[in-house]
Amino acid sequence: MQEEAKTLKQYAREAKKRLKQGFWQDYRKNLDNEIVKAEQAGVSVSKVKEYYAGIVSSNIKKVDEDKEIFYRKVKKLLEEEGEVSNALGRLTDKEVYGNLSYEEQQRYLLCLSEQYLQAVERFRKEKAMTFDK
Repeated sequence: MQEEAKTLKQYAREAKKRLKQGFWQDYRKNLDNEIVKAEQAGVSVSKVKEYYAGIVSSNIKKVDEDKEIFYRKVKKLLEEEGEVSNALGRLTDKEVYGNLSYEEQQRYLLCLSEQYLQAVERFRKEKAMTFDK
């Protein structure tokens, strides 16, 4: 039950983040533009809406897939070497990091740190559950 509440909380946090970043405003603007184009081209508006709904779903799923890929990297690191002092350095995408300004680099590291701590917590919970059985 507690795991479900946490999952719901995570979904709510992600939805709030999308709202703050203007995800839905951008989606609406793009959808409206495409509807106008579709009407001019004689294409069914419902097909355009269906297409854009699919794009939104895949974008949201991609975020979940990215988090799962990151978790697998952290899990592998923890299983092979345990908690190491340079975990963030190992998990940093050097190419992305190198193209950021100083402020963006700091923000990147803070986000990476938060993701890492969440992954470590998940790893510990999963490991504890396997010992309980």
